[in-house]
Amino acid sequence: MTPRALALVAAASLALCGASLADVQPVPDTMLAAALDKGGGPEVLTIHHLPVPPIKADEVLIAVHAAGVGAWEAGMRRQPSARARFPLVLGSDVAGTIAAVGSAVRGFSVGDQVYGTGNGTYAEYVAARAQNIAHLPKGITPTEAGALAISGLSALQGIDDALHLKAGETLIVHGAAGAVGTLAVQLARLRGARVLATASDEAGLALAQRLGAEAVVNGRTGDIAAAAHVFAPNGVDAVLGLAGGDALEHCIDALRRDGRGRVAYLYGMEPLPKPRFAISMILYSFYTGTEQLARLNQAVEAAKLHVPVVEVPLAAAADAHRRLEAGHVPGKIVLVVR
Repeated sequence: MTPRALALVAAASLALCGASLADVQPVPDTMLAAALDKGGGPEVLTIHHLPVPPIKADEVLIAVHAAGVGAWEAGMRRQPSARARFPLVLGSDVAGTIAAVGSAVRGFSVGDQVYGTGNGTYAEYVAARAQNIAHLPKGITPTEAGALAISGLSALQGIDDALHLKAGETLIVHGAAGAVGTLAVQLARLRGARVLATASDEAGLALAQRLGAEAVVNGRTGDIAAAAHVFAPNGVDAVLGLAGGDALEHCIDALRRDGRGRVAYLYGMEPLPKPRFAISMILYSFYTGTEQLARLNQAVEAAKLHVPVVEVPLAAAADAHRRLEAGHVPGKIVLVVR
């Protein structure tokens, strides 16, 4: 579907839902996008003028408001896949307004505010499969929603599906000040668990406490074993590992040893933790879809979730990657597009 055809679809959808053309901007032929022509440092991420992507029957076109910046995207920038087509637009998290709807899509209309996942979200427009987006949950701004889908699903599925966390259990969230960790602390509290949070600086520890952690310890300089023993003298029930290394090993050492202790850690984390006898070691990755996003929306609204974000304009995408690689970002960086 051409950009001009997209505009006609948008107009038709508006007429069907009773909105006016004044409510949504017409879809242009071209857009601005932060893209790269080769791999390298943050400086290779520059602003390009590119065609607005066409949509398939099962897709929607989103006028992007905010796009989350994932830690893995720095690696994709440094060393693009051999199959990458340049200019390459990075980005997987998105929030914005639907600008056009594919012919097979149901449940979404032009003008709806949505969030979810797609490919190439560092741009003014992105095409996304309808099954991978959802309406904004109550209490979440479009900017916060730009950081919600991947991190929120990773946190929720780690707590519910990997760890099966129950009310009254104890949990260490290792890396609690990051994109997934900040949400995991809140969702664990929603499930009735007690949380010991680790972070690598005082600002991160303070943030984790504000979000509901009962106890905190510096993962770099603190005594994790001592903090865990005070927190759970008989051993903690579970660990959500969001960063690898010696500190995670100390967290795992604090688990109960009666066969009920378990640790879940995200795919792509390095180094992987060492296996332990009588400890369940659970490697997992987030997955999306209509039902999963509905689950996330329900949890977000029940927890009155706070999504910590650091806002950077799209034009400064290279600076966003510099901050990403420097570390100590509270929550998640989002590129604000409009």
